[in-house]
Amino acid sequence: MTERKPPGATFESWVDRQIREAAERGAFDDLPGAGKPLANEGQPYHEMWWLREKPAREGLSSLPPSLALRAELRGALDAARLAPTGPLLRGRPAETNARIEAALRRPIEVPPPGVAPVDVEAAVAEWRHSHP
Repeated sequence: MTERKPPGATFESWVDRQIREAAERGAFDDLPGAGKPLANEGQPYHEMWWLREKPAREGLSSLPPSLALRAELRGALDAARLAPTGPLLRGRPAETNARIEAALRRPIEVPPPGVAPVDVEAAVAEWRHSHP
């Protein structure tokens, strides 16, 4: 769309023509999200909507890393309690342990992590006790 608006043409008719021609060429076929509902449909409009959604798109957390690590540990332990099998039970706490150990090797953050690696075998024993 590098073409300039011709003199004498109304802006609306010029834009409508360009959209129609692009649709005829198939420029709008197979766009990502085609046929899916809008993400924020039904929510009130906010002028800075893009800023509110950016952390989620970028995979960022609003929590400091140490608090995010604590939340991840709680989630791992909760998921472990609900795991249907032993191998699934061991996986998530083991991944979390690797992140905890990496955090403990880094310089001290504020607030400090305040978490220790989980004893996976103790978690497995507790799970076996609660799942006869």
